[in-house]
Amino acid sequence: MITSTRLHSDLSRLRRETSMMLATIETLSDDEMTAPSLCENWSRADVIAHLASNGRTLVKLIDWATTGTEQQLYASPEARNEEIAALAALPRVELVENFRQAAEYFAEQTERLSGDLAVDEVNLHGKIIPATSIIALRIAEIVVHHHDLDTAWTIEEADPDSQLNAVEAAVRTMRAKDAPGMTLLTEEGDEWVIGNGDLRVRSDREGLIEWLARGQVRYIEADGRLPVLPTW
Repeated sequence: MITSTRLHSDLSRLRRETSMMLATIETLSDDEMTAPSLCENWSRADVIAHLASNGRTLVKLIDWATTGTEQQLYASPEARNEEIAALAALPRVELVENFRQAAEYFAEQTERLSGDLAVDEVNLHGKIIPATSIIALRIAEIVVHHHDLDTAWTIEEADPDSQLNAVEAAVRTMRAKDAPGMTLLTEEGDEWVIGNGDLRVRSDREGLIEWLARGQVRYIEADGRLPVLPTW
């Protein structure tokens, strides 16, 4: 189970990051919604639609954690893509409201994590997630995809613990997809080992998020040549 203290802390940060993203997307015009995002082949509307879908889908991980019954998040990759495309095609006001409702629904459902959990871990597309980190996973999604909207907002504005959640989510992806061996070090004092840990890579949390999630290397230092990373 998640202690009441951690649940309150996680939910507080989730609401903070969600509120900031909502404030950003509410300022976007119809034309700005259709502009490209930092996610390859996705517009800003696609990114927002993904998060609306994701907010409801991640509740299935809460179901899994609290009941012990394995859940399939989507019927297929095609079904996931179709749902995102349908949401992205909604009028701007409806898409924003869909995002808001999905965020509220997920936050409400997380209260169930305060009880006894049936399993310690759940599986998200091959990535093993501690059941107690489901809220942190959603925070990571919000932070990274807020960055993907490519607006004036930057990851630096996220709470430091939210930045940490985002790096941890990216590291899980790198491990699940057998990324080259690296030891990741941050100015904040964090360390993660991927594979054999051969290449030492240094940055702050913001820089690591930009690199691991979207391949941006402007804040990255390494002892050797940076590898090509698997996509997140």
